[in-house]
Amino acid sequence: MQTVKIGMLGCGTVGSGVVKLLQEKSQEYARRCGAKLELSKILVRDLNRVREGVDPALLTEDPAEILEDEEIQIIVEVMGGVDPTREYLLQAIGSGKHIVTANKALIAQHGDALFDAASENEVSLYIEAAVAGGLPIIQTIKRSLVANKLLSMYGIINGTTNYILSAMTEEGREFQEVLSEAQAKGYAEADPTDDVEGFDAVYKLAILSSLVFEQRMPLKQIHRVGITRIASRDIEYAKQFGYVIKLLAIAKQEDGHFQARVNPTMIPADHPLASVNGVFNAILLKGDAAGDIMFYGQGAGSLPTASAVVSDILNIVTDLDNPPNMLMACQHGGEHVELSQLETVVNRYYVRILTADKSGVLGQIGTLLGKEDISVHTLLQRKEEEGDAELVFITHPVSDQKLRQAIAQIRQLETTREIYSIIRVEDFSV
Repeated sequence: MQTVKIGMLGCGTVGSGVVKLLQEKSQEYARRCGAKLELSKILVRDLNRVREGVDPALLTEDPAEILEDEEIQIIVEVMGGVDPTREYLLQAIGSGKHIVTANKALIAQHGDALFDAASENEVSLYIEAAVAGGLPIIQTIKRSLVANKLLSMYGIINGTTNYILSAMTEEGREFQEVLSEAQAKGYAEADPTDDVEGFDAVYKLAILSSLVFEQRMPLKQIHRVGITRIASRDIEYAKQFGYVIKLLAIAKQEDGHFQARVNPTMIPADHPLASVNGVFNAILLKGDAAGDIMFYGQGAGSLPTASAVVSDILNIVTDLDNPPNMLMACQHGGEHVELSQLETVVNRYYVRILTADKSGVLGQIGTLLGKEDISVHTLLQRKEEEGDAELVFITHPVSDQKLRQAIAQIRQLETTREIYSIIRVEDFSV
């Protein structure tokens, strides 16, 4: 039985999980892929740090010991960051080494260059662990659903924001309080910006939408709104209307028009995604032949993500004697998808406004909505203190541009105190 040598860049939470799986299941993996997997070297920043279950003899602070070792055939990148990680991987690819990476930011920002280099050097670049941890979504899209045209993808793909919104929904608490709790429990970073402002989900969506659309996805085109402005009162009203608020990553195509966006979304309380709570992830795909398919599981953590990394290793080893499997490559002839302008996208909207509690106010707002051909599906009015009232409504489908124009005019009314919230309502028609 041949031996395949592996070099690993990084040994943090995910890396330690990879080591654990390779050690504990070595015989099982050898039987499955027909080769013995040998972890030869691990690049770390600090040799003196104690790493439970990791042989110190494997550790090095010198990337050349891995990148220039001709016997190492596969590089596993779990160190994170963009630089110098990108340079390391390009060097490894140039040396004919296959790559497995869990680095969503790197792939989202520089995937074009990496996949082009992999193609030119006839090596494989696998990225299953870069999105949704233990959910086998990328291999499913590229292999199991290759007979389909994918019409849409809706995903809860950030565990931190889903934990926060779930706790706010279940316990009626405010965003900042739940965020602090998530940080204390280790579910949120000390600087939570990437998560709560939607950047993490955008990186993952850039990767997934390139697969769904079969074209390259420019990261900057993806519309992004985080959850920092979601209040417990919005969640309370959502319940009254029969909805749940989730941070959704959405990619869909219809009649040649493409959308890719990350934003808080009201979804029907009886929809399968509405029951995905805590730090769990879920992705709903719709194929033209297969119909709706949903994946649910742990989107982060040491062993779930390590499972995806090791699965990629095993797939590469299985195909080592064959040309790289281009089914798995996120490249499509260099074409870049052109997304629909956000202004033209049609949605229903939830709007929450604080106004003066005076006669005629509702009529004024109704007139301004009518000027933009916006009709109201559901409306609630709630008296507040100090002579004010809270007006909450959900529209019928309307373009983003028309809604924004109406809101701009409503904001100019003397009776308008504040526009609190504007949240998209998703009907999952595509």
